Amino acid sequence: MADQALTVAPVTTSGYKWLTLINVMITTFMVVLDSTVVNTALPVIMGTLGASMNTAQWILSGYMLSMATILSTTGWLSNRFGYKNIYILSLIIFSFGSFMCGNSTSISELIFWRIIEGVGGGMLMPVGMSIVTTTFTLKERGMALGFWSIATAASVSFGPMIGGYLVDNFNWNYIFYINVPIGIFTIIFTVIMMHKYDVQKSLKFDWAGFITSAIFLPVFLYGLSEVNSSTNPEGWSSVTVMTCMWISAISFVLFLYFELTVSTPLIDLRIFKNRNFSFSNFVIFIFAVGMFGSTFLIPLYMQDTLGYSAFEAGLVFLPVGLIQAVASPTSTRIIKYVDARIVIILGLSMLAGSFFMNNNFTLQTDHSYILSSLILRGVGMGILFPPLLSVSLEQITPAQMAQASSISNITRQLGGSVGVCYFTYMLTIRRNFHTQIYSEEIDYTGATYQRITSRLADFFSAVGSDTATSSAEQAKNYLTQWLHTEAYINGINDNFLIGGIVTVLAIIPVFFIITKKKKTINN
Repeated sequence: MADQALTVAPVTTSGYKWLTLINVMITTFMVVLDSTVVNTALPVIMGTLGASMNTAQWILSGYMLSMATILSTTGWLSNRFGYKNIYILSLIIFSFGSFMCGNSTSISELIFWRIIEGVGGGMLMPVGMSIVTTTFTLKERGMALGFWSIATAASVSFGPMIGGYLVDNFNWNYIFYINVPIGIFTIIFTVIMMHKYDVQKSLKFDWAGFITSAIFLPVFLYGLSEVNSSTNPEGWSSVTVMTCMWISAISFVLFLYFELTVSTPLIDLRIFKNRNFSFSNFVIFIFAVGMFGSTFLIPLYMQDTLGYSAFEAGLVFLPVGLIQAVASPTSTRIIKYVDARIVIILGLSMLAGSFFMNNNFTLQTDHSYILSSLILRGVGMGILFPPLLSVSLEQITPAQMAQASSISNITRQLGGSVGVCYFTYMLTIRRNFHTQIYSEEIDYTGATYQRITSRLADFFSAVGSDTATSSAEQAKNYLTQWLHTEAYINGINDNFLIGGIVTVLAIIPVFFIITKKKKTINN
């Protein structure tokens, strides 16, 4: 991947700087919003389009995977065609992809256009950040990036809520349509107002690295999603699954070979020789798995088992981004005086603690308990990321900084994709396990079962069933539904238990990170 190569920035006025920053913040808000806005709409989309969980999860993971894949190419594209041109192209792709997502009439069509939408979003994020850092002076840059990061935190808070409101009051298509007028406005502003920047000629593009990187993880995750597919009774021994695993493995090996041998690699893997960068990115990956995986599961639990509306389920996420926005700058100040590893471990512990709280979900779990776990998660994520990013980059040379920042963003997107796919896979596995256990424990010919169904039949008959036969059938169906609901909740609980354990294990590599001695507060 070519290094960032902006050489001459035009003279800018204060008004232009702030208008440009607002424009970039709006597009950033849209892109990150589309990573979370789907969560509360997913049950409705699945019902409307007749999609299974294993298929529907690609609405989320496909978007994040395409973002991660295109992220590594933006430096080369921007150097080759100019930042303004690529920014406009990204907005067009994202807006058109959003419009086509809203027009989709099948799950496969929706997934395809989500991938296209992710391509536009994946280019918008790094190019927008580069434009901000170039437009503002070095002294102003920290403040500008701080405002820019507010857009990300806001989208985490408002995404599920906005998605829920649109689903409840309109329909799921509008969670995508809402991007179109905003996209058109930002395209017009960018064309008319944004300056062009002089760039250097690009280096040779690493096609081999790009193709192999675009194959190995998507194919692996597709194979994983097919293991529990209703059309695949053979499980892991399926020809489709095994073919995907082999293609993924071969592509990964080839990717490593190309990136370590070509003169201008798409992703400079040699940066991972840096100890802090390697361990920090491992923790970033785990952080993303937990963040996106949990955000994906909680709305499903609230809507499918507790009877919340999409808006009510989204509303519970409102404090999370706001808390992150407060906790992050606080964490940045604390690590000036406290070893960053202590803050990172504290953040991971809070994140794990919220997972363990979610391991206790039942049919009677109240709103305050769910909100408490999300508040704990918001604080944990807020204090975790700033010191983690700081220690990962503090030993990186200026020449490697663009590559290192890109890799960290790619790691986070890949972690999110893996989190959604893995949590979906494990939900199916554990739900089936608990369903089998419960079914085996019920004695359908025993006196207890007969007594319960008889009393339930009397109840249904009293509240309006027409015949004794229909009342008896209702009683049996009710017990079966209850069994499947309990199995579903326990499957979600098992997911959070796994997430909590993995997050605790992620603390181990933190001890291998080397940090500088901190000054005392009196200094």
